[in-house]
Amino acid sequence: MNNFDFINSSVTKETEEKSALSFIPSEDTKISPLPLVLYLVPVIGFFPSLWTLYRRQGSREQLNVSRLSITLALTWLLGYILLGTPATTKEFFTLRLLLLNSFLTSGYFLVSVWLIVRTVQGKSKRLPGFSSFANGVIDKYLS
Repeated sequence: MNNFDFINSSVTKETEEKSALSFIPSEDTKISPLPLVLYLVPVIGFFPSLWTLYRRQGSREQLNVSRLSITLALTWLLGYILLGTPATTKEFFTLRLLLLNSFLTSGYFLVSVWLIVRTVQGKSKRLPGFSSFANGVIDKYLS
């Protein structure tokens, strides 16, 4: 009887390991660029990206693009708030801070459009330095 219990427990462990890895498909599978483009839409793409990471469903590429989208959106929002708040309280720096705020917003939108174009072309969807930061920070706090 003991031998059969050992065999059953080893089969159960192998099945559990396979089921734990089954939610992330291999990188060889072709992914439609439509969900990736949706994740990269400025401001709006934050919500489907967050949903994808919350459910932990999708390919590695989808999860990486979701992390990047969330990090871009939160960085923009933080900068927008930090530049907008003093602009309403200080009279001397108002124009300068609002100008910096508009540059930040324009940069966020341009980077998002650039990433969308690269996604449609089938090229890399990574930003040097920022993608590794996104993977590290989002993995740490959302996993």
